[in-house]
Amino acid sequence: MKKFYDKLSKYKSYIMLILVGIFLVFVAYQYYAKYFNTLKDPNEVKNIIMSYGSYSMLVYIGLQVLQVVAFFIPGEIIQIAGGYIFGTLWGSVLSIIGITLGSALAYGFSRHYGKPLINMIISKKDIKFFDRILNLGNINIIVLLLYAIPGIPKDALAYICGISNINFKDFIVFSTVGRIPGILVSAYFGAKINGGNRTLLIMIAIISIVLFVVGVFKGEKIIKGFMKKGYARDDE
Repeated sequence: MKKFYDKLSKYKSYIMLILVGIFLVFVAYQYYAKYFNTLKDPNEVKNIIMSYGSYSMLVYIGLQVLQVVAFFIPGEIIQIAGGYIFGTLWGSVLSIIGITLGSALAYGFSRHYGKPLINMIISKKDIKFFDRILNLGNINIIVLLLYAIPGIPKDALAYICGISNINFKDFIVFSTVGRIPGILVSAYFGAKINGGNRTLLIMIAIISIVLFVVGVFKGEKIIKGFMKKGYARDDE
């Protein structure tokens, strides 16, 4: 019996990881199909959030945490909904709080469980992509750019950073700074959906789409060019 408990203790982290994986699969199966379309509509998100009354801000923060940790939830729509519900200022502040907390959790999970977790939830293609990008130079600047440039796939980036060379403090600082411009634009767009300057909103939407497309096709090239201009590797 003692040997059994010794083995159980030795592999407790992996057992916990498997249990967490099973739980996430169960939640995804039960709720993903039911609520995914709802989460694409800022007005539906508003109805859900406001139904909690005085706890609506906490619920919104919780939703932002969830969309980072369970990265299949469309984050941009949640950010737009934040502006739509709470206005530009508070929508941005609450988004930053929730996203930062979610990023900290994702980083912590990855740091603790390591590559077994990463291999379970992230495709090999994405792992290779981020591994290549994060080794281009100063990892702090690269993380900032990855979060700042639209169109670069960043849903799983917090988990990838957890097994990289960036420390927790630098990850939180540079990832948050990189996210702020996009959060502000999304919150402003959401706040002005009803009754705002329609021409300005259309211009913001067009510019955002163009930047997104550029990021998709040229994001890696932009980062490489930026790093060649003077940001050496961390160990140089």
